[in-house]
Amino acid sequence: MQVLRDELDLRRKTEIHEVEERKNSQISELMRNHEKAFSDIKNYYNDITLKNLALISLLKEQMEEMKKRENHLEKEKADVLLQNKQLKEPLQQAQEQVSELQKKLAHYDKDKEALTNTKARLKVTQKELKDLQWEHEVLEQRFSKVQAERDELYQKFTKAINEVQQKTGFKNLLLERKLKGLLSVLEKKEVELSEVFAASSLDPGALSLVSHKLEDVLNSKNTTIKDLQLQLARVCKAHNDMLQTFEAKLTAFGIPLDNLGFKPLASPVLGQALGQGPAGLVAVPT
Repeated sequence: MQVLRDELDLRRKTEIHEVEERKNSQISELMRNHEKAFSDIKNYYNDITLKNLALISLLKEQMEEMKKRENHLEKEKADVLLQNKQLKEPLQQAQEQVSELQKKLAHYDKDKEALTNTKARLKVTQKELKDLQWEHEVLEQRFSKVQAERDELYQKFTKAINEVQQKTGFKNLLLERKLKGLLSVLEKKEVELSEVFAASSLDPGALSLVSHKLEDVLNSKNTTIKDLQLQLARVCKAHNDMLQTFEAKLTAFGIPLDNLGFKPLASPVLGQALGQGPAGLVAVPT
């Protein structure tokens, strides 16, 4: 029994020893692992620390450089602000000059366009002026010619109207005298015939025959008188028509009627109203 207990106790000690050895082995291995991990972590963080220190040093250098640059930029900014302040007034003046020059440029373009249009109109006007001068010269020549023709026609008209007035007046005077003479003779014949009829004792048949013959003679004389009156009316109408034509021509040529030196005399026919047609259309009075 004691032996068994010893064996068991030995076995237990042996197992305990083995467990402790395994425990110690694991502890040692764990410590080695921990040391290795710590060493790795330490190295890692050392590297990180070195890198961070280098970065910090670099950043410090960059920061110092940036401060220098900032100071330099601040100085440049101050210089630029000062220059800007100094150039602000000239810039404003320059802007005003630019605005004024732009206005002048706009006016210049308008003036240039207006000048071009004016030159074009001037050329057209000069051409029209030359044409008008040429037309004026032609019209002056034509006017001189027409004026000479007018003077010549005026002289011819004056001469013709004087001749026609003389001829017409003379012919009218003859016709009027002839007509008055025939009327006087007719009145005398009627008086004598009345006295003959009163003094004679002719029978009614003979008296009727004599009356018919006398009426024929009177009708013939009346026809002659009417023909003479018609001729007189035609001559007066032709005279008046010629006067109207003459006055119309003088008016057309711009010659006042007062320049004639005399007043054309119209020839009215007593007891007749002359029409406005040609002289040949004067009808026998009814």
